[in-house]
Amino acid sequence: MKNLKLLFGKGNSIGQYGMIIALIAIVIFFSITTNGLILEPTNVINLFLQYSYILILALGMVMVIIAGHIDLSVGSVAAFVGIIVAQSMSVWHWPAWAAIILGLAVGALVGAWQGFWVAFVRVPAFIVTLAGQLIFRGANQIIGQSTSVPTPNDYNAIGAGFLPDFGPNTNYSNGTLLIGLATIIALIVIEVRGRNRRKKMQAEVPPLWVSIVRTGVLVAVTLVATYLFGAGPVGTSIPIVAIILGVLTIIYGFITKNTIFGRQVYAVGGNASAAVLSGVSARKVNFFVMANMSVLAAIAGMVFVGYSNASGPADGTGWELDAIAAVFVGGAAVAGGIGTISGSIIGGLVMALLSNGLQLMGIESNKVQIIRGLVLLIAVAFDVYSKSQGRPSLIGGMMRQFQRKDTEQNTVAAQQPQSIQDQPEKVNTQ
Repeated sequence: MKNLKLLFGKGNSIGQYGMIIALIAIVIFFSITTNGLILEPTNVINLFLQYSYILILALGMVMVIIAGHIDLSVGSVAAFVGIIVAQSMSVWHWPAWAAIILGLAVGALVGAWQGFWVAFVRVPAFIVTLAGQLIFRGANQIIGQSTSVPTPNDYNAIGAGFLPDFGPNTNYSNGTLLIGLATIIALIVIEVRGRNRRKKMQAEVPPLWVSIVRTGVLVAVTLVATYLFGAGPVGTSIPIVAIILGVLTIIYGFITKNTIFGRQVYAVGGNASAAVLSGVSARKVNFFVMANMSVLAAIAGMVFVGYSNASGPADGTGWELDAIAAVFVGGAAVAGGIGTISGSIIGGLVMALLSNGLQLMGIESNKVQIIRGLVLLIAVAFDVYSKSQGRPSLIGGMMRQFQRKDTEQNTVAAQQPQSIQDQPEKVNTQ
């Protein structure tokens, strides 16, 4: 048991990896019940095409929730941007690149509008985004006149296109194989550099076998993913939207773990008053997390329009609920201050695989919704129960270990949220 704890990280029990274990269990269960259909390359590729926009929304929603807010407008904002982008190409005859820039600009303006009300007028984000949900849904209907607007093929590649293949015929996508190889090399380099950094700082270095096994597991997962994407039908490989999602995940993972602003988001969500006393501008943090959410909603809307080949009046319906569910299932705390990018992606994959697997089993959509709702309720209830018993949050603690453990000196603003996060039970038990 001691060796297993070393493998998973000092101070973390195996039980703290429940969400990852649950993800693996879901894959195994549906692999058996669907006779392996869930892991067919075609199904895996379609899964990313169909759920990628939810994962993109989850990247922004986790920062909003960490800061202690909620955003109910993301589906309507995505639909609003989608119809403007579609109109700009189909009616105004703009080129695709110009339409994309327009969509990002509109998303930024919407985010600035909502961020202003939250940060400076101090209207609760729940109310601001509820109003935004109504406003931008109505604007979508007015601009599009409640009809679908088609988009050109050169634009649709961002939502439905694939990484182009090249080189000799190997029965696999050569581009996918190269990306898989590059990912494996990156995983090895990151592990080696991490060990060297700890040695230079005279910090505790785990045994070599721990690094080998841990990296080996990640390499094995990468190999499986490379096979699933690379072995698809001719002309398909890694969806372009999966590349977009991967780049955004790396960027936002870096922001939340390695930047002062990322630490300030945790500070404001953990204890806003203490963060302000430590010199953190809560207004700036609140403004930018809300503005950022709308920009990501714009990206998700444009991706979905490309996937659907048109912008329709029902686009974005219920997306905010899916994004919020992914974040909470992935370990974010309801009260704010806790959550990770990686946890939100895992939570989104759990919900996506659950829906996909149940559909492959022939379960009707209404029952699928009930099951997904129960999963969300149980995940959050278990998190709250763990805190009420005076124990660290199981889900929150599990996902917190994904955050980089800095041994360098942090700013006062960076130190404040950690102290708050480490003592949630004291707040709850008083």
